[in-house]
Amino acid sequence: MIETVRKEETAILIGINYPGQDNRETDEYIDELAFLTETAGARPVKRFIQKLAMPNPRTFVGSGKMEEIAKYVKNKHVDLAIFDDELSPGQIRNIEKVLGCRILDRTNLILDIFAVRARTSHARTQVELAQYQYLLPRLAGMWTHLERQKGGIGLRGPGETEIETDRRIIRDKIALLKEQLKKIDIQMATQRKNRSKMVRVAI
Repeated sequence: MIETVRKEETAILIGINYPGQDNRETDEYIDELAFLTETAGARPVKRFIQKLAMPNPRTFVGSGKMEEIAKYVKNKHVDLAIFDDELSPGQIRNIEKVLGCRILDRTNLILDIFAVRARTSHARTQVELAQYQYLLPRLAGMWTHLERQKGGIGLRGPGETEIETDRRIIRDKIALLKEQLKKIDIQMATQRKNRSKMVRVAI
């Protein structure tokens, strides 16, 4: 028989212990991130926590910790690196170059879970809108894996023209989804009004 079961993805969890935050509180945040990771269908295999006053603007954690993480990712063939805070577009690009695996932050992870669990058209549209709004400022970082795959002169990624085209497409999609939400809200309001009339007639 052919094996059709999807391979379970492995994930490492990365967080910061901020000043005034005790270890127990930090562990609770990472425990919650682990729960979200499992809910999304991945298996947490290791946690990396660093004491910092604020996230490194380039790589979230310091360079030494990032080297330690990169070595683990390479040796263990980790699929995902999930960060406990929201990452900037620049951080995503820089981290992906160092680690060479898929990068998620807490916001992206939660949106992914919502997308899987959304049942009504209203919920699905809301989640899709949130995902596009999250994606828009991070578009440039999404091309780094293509740069690595193609390489060579004239093939160093899609360039600004393609990224700007994608930005326009996503902005149009966001506008369309907002219009869809308005229509759904009107339909739901009409249905509620009709139901209330039926109740009054029944009484």
